Amino acid sequence: MTLEEQKEIQQLKQWLMQSQHQAVISGCNDILLRAKEQLGVSQNTLKEVLYLKAVAYRLLADVNSAIETLNELIAYVPNYARAYQELGYCYLASDSKKAAHSFYQATRFNPALLTAWLQLEKVYKADNQPQALALCQQQIAFLTSLPKPLLGATDLMHEGQLHKAEQVCRQFLAGHEHHPEAMMLLAEIGIQLKVYSDAEFLLESCVTLYPENDRAAAAYQSLLSKLGKFPDAAAVAKQRLKYASDNFTVKVGLAHALVGVGELEQAIDIYQGLLRENEDRPAVWVAQGHALKAKGDIGDAIKAYEKAILFQKDFGDAYWSLANTKTYRFSDELLRQMVSLVDAEATKLDDEIHICFALGKGFEDSANATRAFEYYERGNKLKKRTLQFDIVKTEKALQAQQQAFTKECFNKTQGCQAPDPIFIVGLPRAGSTLLEQILASHSQVEGTMELHDILGIASSLSHQSTPYPLNVSALNEGKLAKLGEQYLQQTQAYRQGAPFFIDKMPNNFIHIGLIKKILPNAKIIDARRDPMDCCFSGFKQLFGDGQEFSYSLTDIGRYYKAYEKLMAHWNTVLPGEILTVQHEDVLDDLEGQVRRLLDFCGLEFEEACLTFHKTKRVIKTPSSEQVRQPIYRTGMGQWIPFESNLSELKDVLNVSSTKRPRKLF
Repeated sequence: MTLEEQKEIQQLKQWLMQSQHQAVISGCNDILLRAKEQLGVSQNTLKEVLYLKAVAYRLLADVNSAIETLNELIAYVPNYARAYQELGYCYLASDSKKAAHSFYQATRFNPALLTAWLQLEKVYKADNQPQALALCQQQIAFLTSLPKPLLGATDLMHEGQLHKAEQVCRQFLAGHEHHPEAMMLLAEIGIQLKVYSDAEFLLESCVTLYPENDRAAAAYQSLLSKLGKFPDAAAVAKQRLKYASDNFTVKVGLAHALVGVGELEQAIDIYQGLLRENEDRPAVWVAQGHALKAKGDIGDAIKAYEKAILFQKDFGDAYWSLANTKTYRFSDELLRQMVSLVDAEATKLDDEIHICFALGKGFEDSANATRAFEYYERGNKLKKRTLQFDIVKTEKALQAQQQAFTKECFNKTQGCQAPDPIFIVGLPRAGSTLLEQILASHSQVEGTMELHDILGIASSLSHQSTPYPLNVSALNEGKLAKLGEQYLQQTQAYRQGAPFFIDKMPNNFIHIGLIKKILPNAKIIDARRDPMDCCFSGFKQLFGDGQEFSYSLTDIGRYYKAYEKLMAHWNTVLPGEILTVQHEDVLDDLEGQVRRLLDFCGLEFEEACLTFHKTKRVIKTPSSEQVRQPIYRTGMGQWIPFESNLSELKDVLNVSSTKRPRKLF
C-alpha cells in the first residue's frame, strides 16, 4: 500500500467514524474505478476499500448492497476474516443460520476476533449446542485473559500483518520478560515468517521455563514435527502424556512423530487404539491412512480414507488423500457427490480446495480434460489466494545465490570432510523419489526423507548483520566445519548405520553453495524432468506445506526458469560436482543411468538397484506408490491433453509445440 493510498484509507475511516456513510461509498467507488482502469491500486488497498464500502452500506441499512460487496470481497480474498464477521452482522436480523455460519468462518480465519466469538456464544446458547458452546466459551476466556497488546498482536498476525504483530509483541516482551503467551505468540509469528530457528528457541525456552504449560509444549512439538525433527517431537509428546489433560490430541501428535521416524507399526497401533475409543474422528482416519500408505499397505490406507468420508462427507483431506494415492479411481457417484460439495455454501474453504484438486484427478482419470482442468484451476486459484507468495521476490533470492557464490568461493576446500550425505535436489514431481528409491536399494545407502536441516542452517544465517547468502564467504574454516558437523549430528536420528544417506529435500537446490562450503565431499544429484511435464504435474499437486510457487501456471513456469538459471550457475562454479539425471533417460535406459548414479557416488553396482520396487522402506511423498512398481511411462506427456489450457505456461517456458525438449548438462 502506497503512502497516498494509506492517506485515502485513513480519510475513508474518518468519514465512517463521522457517520458520513455516503461519502465513504463515493470515495470507495472512486478508488475501485481506478483499479478497474488498471491505474495501479494495490491488493491490500482493494481489500480495505471493499470492506469499508460494505460497512458503510450496512450502517445505511442497505443490507443487500453490503452483502453483494462482501461476496465480491470474499471472492477476491477468500480467507479475510473480517469480511465474514461483517457478513454475520448483515445476516443477524434476517437469517440466524447464515449469520452463525459467517461468524464461524470469521473465527476460523482469525481466532482472535472476540466479537465474532461473542456472537457465536449467543447462537450456541439459543440452539442448545453444549459442546460447541463450551469450546466457544473456552476461546472467549482465553482471549479476554490476554493483555490488550497481545490480543492486538494476535489479531494483526491472523490478518497477515506479521511485521506489525512482531513489533507489538517485542515491545510487550521488553517490559514483561519471559511472558509465556508473548513468547508463544512471537514464536508463531516467527513460524509464519519462516524464521524457524528463532521460533524453536523461543518455544524451547518457554517449555523449559514453564514445564507444565501444555499449550507451549504442544506448540513446540508441532514445530519440531514441521521441521522434520521427529525424534525430538516424539520425546516432547511422551513427556506431555504425563500431565496433559487432553491425552487424545497428544497421542495423535505422538503417532505423527513416530511415523516421521519410521516407527510405523507403533504409530498405527496408537491410531487404531484412538479410533476404537472415538471412531468418528475423520482427521485420525486420514492420519492412519497416511501411516499405512507410507508402510506400503495401500489397500488399508484407502479403507481408512473412505472411513473418514463416511464420518464426515465434506472432509476434503480424505478425498485428496484418495486421489493422491495416484492409483485410486473415483466412481461416477462419488464424483457427483464431490461436485455437489464444492458448490455447497456450507463447505469450508480448505475442504473446497482439497476436493477441487481431487476432482481434477478424478476427471483426468476419466479422460475428461476439460472438466479436470476446470477443477485444477479452481483449486489452484483458491489456494493461491490464501498465500502471500511473490515470484519476483523469489527470483531475486535465487539471483542473490549467484551473486554470493562465485567460482573463487570454492578455491579452498573447507568445512566438514565427511562424505556421508547424498543430496537429491530439483523441483517437486521431477522424479527425485525414483532416484532416491534406486539409491536406497543399495546396501551402502539408506533413504531418510525430505530433511529440513539445510534450510534450517540457511535460516539461522539469515538474521545477522550481513544476511545470508552474502555472509557465507566471511565464515571461517572452523565455523564452516561446525555447521557441517551440526548437519550430520541433526540428521543422525534418521540413520540406521549405513555409510551413506540420502537427503531428498528438493528445495536444497537453492543452497548448493552453502552445502559445498560446509560439506565439500557431499554428493549432489539434480533430478530433471521435461519442463512441461514437471511444471504441470506440480500444478496438479496440492502440497501439504511449502512449494507456494506451484499454484499459478505463470509462477511455476517462472520458478522453473529461475531454477534452471541457478543450476547452470552451480554447474559453472562447481564443475563436475553435480550429477544431472534426466527422468526420461532413466525410463529409456534404467541400467545405464543406475550405473551412472552409482559411479558418481563411488559405489559398486548392485542388482537390487534395478529391482528398486521390491525394496521395503518408508516413503512419504506423492510418488510412493509409483516407486513400488517397476518403471512406468504413464507420466510422460500428461500435459498434452491439456495443451489448449496451458498457453501461459508454454509461453514462460518457451515451448512452442508438443515436441519434448531434452537437455542435459
